[in-house]
Amino acid sequence: MSSSKILRVLLVALLLAGLIMLVACSSDDAPAGTGDGDIAGTTLVIYSTFTSDFAYPIIEMFEEQYGVTVEIIFAGTGTTLARIRAEAANPQADLMWGGGLFSVVPEIDLFEDFLSVNEPYMMEGQENVEGSVTRFITSARLLMVNTDLIGDIEIRGYACLLNPALRGQIAITDPAASASSFNHLVNQLYAMGNGDPHAGWDYMEEFIINVDGIMLPGSSAVHHGVADGEFIVGLTYEEAPFPHIEAGAPVKVVYIDEGIVATSTGVGIINGARNRAAAEAFINFVTSYEVQVFVEANLFRRVARADVPSTGALVANADLKWIPTDTSYILYHRDAWLDRFMDLWMDHH
Repeated sequence: MSSSKILRVLLVALLLAGLIMLVACSSDDAPAGTGDGDIAGTTLVIYSTFTSDFAYPIIEMFEEQYGVTVEIIFAGTGTTLARIRAEAANPQADLMWGGGLFSVVPEIDLFEDFLSVNEPYMMEGQENVEGSVTRFITSARLLMVNTDLIGDIEIRGYACLLNPALRGQIAITDPAASASSFNHLVNQLYAMGNGDPHAGWDYMEEFIINVDGIMLPGSSAVHHGVADGEFIVGLTYEEAPFPHIEAGAPVKVVYIDEGIVATSTGVGIINGARNRAAAEAFINFVTSYEVQVFVEANLFRRVARADVPSTGALVANADLKWIPTDTSYILYHRDAWLDRFMDLWMDHH
């Protein structure tokens, strides 16, 4: 067995022990919501946009509790949605686990209606309003800064990214190809437009000029680029910096002081799923109180349930400035905003 395999097995064992202890110590009236049904012996096939390090501990907990075998295939959001559509006549998976709402909701016809037993416990704004996409986690946009390179440059939010000292030192990727980057585009428009996204384009033009023509190939290249000292600052998603921080990289996180647009990641049953009962049980499991507490405390994710206590791993919701948005409004303008971003990019690079 390779050293990496041994490390992953040990990690899963430790995390599973932590979840068992959490369940044992939880109050009798805590809403478990992990579902029922005789699904032991079945095989659940999942397409997931999460990383294996995040997904495997949860998957193996689910397998342990239900006696189910899980086959999981990892890919990006766009690739996963395209695969589900291509396989629509003969579905090869039961669930899509992951993918931002701005990408998944336009493809809502790919998924079956299902409301989790945990739906009543979701945060305001995290409800399954479409009927077929259950919110699993949510996230704040943030800036990741290399502390070895920053010097005396102040970075508190988006406005600071217009500093000429940062020209060519800002890591971004294509918002048309990356959900994380598109979410930052939305956040920039709302934050710098004081709540009116259409008023944020003057800022975006100045920002694009200061990026100086550098567009990285993917979202992972952004946080790795900052951690490796190639860039001073990167526009990334909330959980990305923590593994680098734990590994001792010279980086820190900056929550955007102009305001933050929350973005959610969901889980949904693929139309024609062959193992519907197991798929339902999985959704109920990952949105249960115990698992959501575990995810928030150990995996550095901001969860969708309202009753999960803050553990200190992430900045509490109450301590962040949230900007209210309308998902349907954003989706309606998505293509126009992406086109305008690329027009500005081509004009200046």
